[in-house]
Amino acid sequence: MDQEKDTSLLVDLAQDYYLRHLNLGEIAKKYNISRYKISKYLNEAIEKNIVTITINSPFARSHDLENKFKQFFPNLNFYILKNTEDIAHEDDRFYSFAAKYLQNLIKSKKIIGLTWGDTIYHVIDSFQSVPKENMVFTQFVGENGKHNSLAGSMRMVQKVAVRYNGTYLTIDAPLYIANKEVRRLLALEPAIQPTLATAQQLDLIFTSVGTIDSINSVNSWYNSEDILFPKINPNSIAALVYGRPIDKDGNLLIDNEHDKVFGISFKKTMEVPTRVAIVNDKFKFLALKAALNGNYFTDVILNEPTANKVLAELE
Repeated sequence: MDQEKDTSLLVDLAQDYYLRHLNLGEIAKKYNISRYKISKYLNEAIEKNIVTITINSPFARSHDLENKFKQFFPNLNFYILKNTEDIAHEDDRFYSFAAKYLQNLIKSKKIIGLTWGDTIYHVIDSFQSVPKENMVFTQFVGENGKHNSLAGSMRMVQKVAVRYNGTYLTIDAPLYIANKEVRRLLALEPAIQPTLATAQQLDLIFTSVGTIDSINSVNSWYNSEDILFPKINPNSIAALVYGRPIDKDGNLLIDNEHDKVFGISFKKTMEVPTRVAIVNDKFKFLALKAALNGNYFTDVILNEPTANKVLAELE
């Protein structure tokens, strides 16, 4: 067969198989060629670029952006959802994307800690049900104070445990407790001590990045900022990580002596081997940049608009 006839046959076979959806048996009968040769010709059509295959995944990652972030933060893993023209379903796409990669990270873990927030709530809502024995989901810090919200951390651990048919543990206490002795004694209470003991053994944490606005939105915290964050100018707070304030360079603004967070210590939190941040709010780009500067996470899942805004600041 000369080259022109060879190419013509490859085109015809490819059109029948890929466009007309004829099966190998139908094509073999049509051309009087064995199925083995048809498979060989179809592979040849791909090798010669007569056939090109493009997969347009709704969850395609922006590897270019991920590589740029790795230049600034080589020790972190980034999962950045690539933009599409489907603006109407942008949030839903992100939640499904984040759920997919977060569940991959969770797969080999046993004790999982999580916080609160709308993003975390919707990501859990997008989880696939994967029953797994001996998996525990737990709070590792107290409740955020938004008791009327479905996105509170106590409800969140129950919600995610259902997806895995696992168990969950809660901390029926507020995120911040001003009195040091009350924090110490409360940690010994039989209803709370097992949760804190389990949280000391966390394999993975998933959370988002907070801002001072999340504190201001809870009246009890807003009215007590000078007690919760003594000698800290609220304007210097760029973000909150695990309930603690940091500045724009990622420096922790509060020491262990003045830390009012009820839960496992900040030091213990930072020893958790996998710490995942999920951010899809481009208005949090400065907060995320601060958290990245402080190296508070090991894995970051975000969308392209937020990534671009952070990158613009870094460059």
